[in-house]
Amino acid sequence: MPRKINLSHSLLPILMYLFCISPIKSLEFPHSYVSIVDFGAVGDGKKVNTNAIQSTIDKVSEDGGGMVLIPRGTYLTGTVVLKSNVIIYLLPGSTLLGSANIEDYPEIKVGYRSYTDNYSQRSLIFAEKQHNIGIIGTGKIYGNGEHFREDESKIYKARPYLVRLVECEDVKLEGVTFENGAMWTVHLLACKDVICSKIKINSRCNRNNDGIDIDSSENVAVNDCNIVSGDDSIVLKSTSPKPCKNITITNCILSSWCNAIKMGTESNGGFQNITISNCTIYDTNLSGLALETVDGGITENINITNISMKNVNNPLFIRLGNRARPCCPDHKVESPGKMRNINISNITATGGDEIGCAIAGIPKHYIENVNLTNLTFYLKGSVQEKKEFPPENEEKYPEYKMFGILPAYGFFIRHVKGINFSDVKILTENLDVRPAIVLSDGLEVEFKNIKTNDIEGNLIEPIVEKN
Repeated sequence: MPRKINLSHSLLPILMYLFCISPIKSLEFPHSYVSIVDFGAVGDGKKVNTNAIQSTIDKVSEDGGGMVLIPRGTYLTGTVVLKSNVIIYLLPGSTLLGSANIEDYPEIKVGYRSYTDNYSQRSLIFAEKQHNIGIIGTGKIYGNGEHFREDESKIYKARPYLVRLVECEDVKLEGVTFENGAMWTVHLLACKDVICSKIKINSRCNRNNDGIDIDSSENVAVNDCNIVSGDDSIVLKSTSPKPCKNITITNCILSSWCNAIKMGTESNGGFQNITISNCTIYDTNLSGLALETVDGGITENINITNISMKNVNNPLFIRLGNRARPCCPDHKVESPGKMRNINISNITATGGDEIGCAIAGIPKHYIENVNLTNLTFYLKGSVQEKKEFPPENEEKYPEYKMFGILPAYGFFIRHVKGINFSDVKILTENLDVRPAIVLSDGLEVEFKNIKTNDIEGNLIEPIVEKN
């Protein structure tokens, strides 16, 4: 018989103290903890334990909730479905190893409609419309993502997410290491009241290896996470008309082959009330910070502060576009979205390339009320010829390279209203013949205490070209 321990005893606080896991105040453990070994799981890395793990989850759920313990060992498994009031607890030395056989990941069609209907419907750990759930501990979940290769006809379809939670509430992910998922690592779709704390992600084995995707979700806190990702490290999406809102991201260390922190590209619902602070970004091939609204959503009330970047090709990219891609068959994007009320401060970035930073709306649709304060960007420079204004590219996929080499080595600013720069340094490694800042179709724009460097490295006031 499975061992059931009354959690009113002192075992739970001792376990949490020994394994450095903080108590989850929002989650209740009314009855027991049960080890997957009691249901026949074998941690030899060879036996497929899907049924044993699922049976353990089902039993704990039937008994009213509690913990499913993953003890030391390597437990091979396919899809497992998490249920309300159940916590998966990975003990030290434990690994959940995803099967390399795609047939071990059945497709699960979710009820919530979004653009991700076009992506994979397979997952290693899955939950839909559950509450009081968690994955915590100091063990590892390894996705075996390097074994999943698709041809172009199946792109996004035959690679399972590592963790996918849809319309779930009161969720905690803490302490666990996630490695080498085949698709996105953690996808939170239309979830509410989520904490992602002290997790580690290392995933660069396949395409679309995002770290954490917060998608049309609300009341989400991400803190003290360490993410090394092949695609975007932490990305906010709204693949449905529901906005992504009330999000905090703080004290994270991020490295990406794409963008470190991004809003978009999917942006039907937009992004509201977002606070990002005290993060370190390094070795990132696209943007450190990318704010992109191109599918009709509203992005507003964004506060970003205290970000340190090293070896990042582009520190900052802000784009309001008009790709206007609908999220669902019955959905239409009637007009371009809005971007407004954005505050960015205390950013230091090194390693920027010669392209420059764009803050670009589209004709008759301004990016509004942007404050940039106390920024220091070290950029490559080195362009030796003037550049023409790039085309608008309203419908083009947004990323910082979309316009090519910009007319300014620092900031190219177009279609904006109410933008303020103060205490900004734009420093180049090499001599560049372009101006530091180029402004086109800008209303109510103010520059205060802006500095660049001359050929000898002395700080000087830059020329701002206006069109």
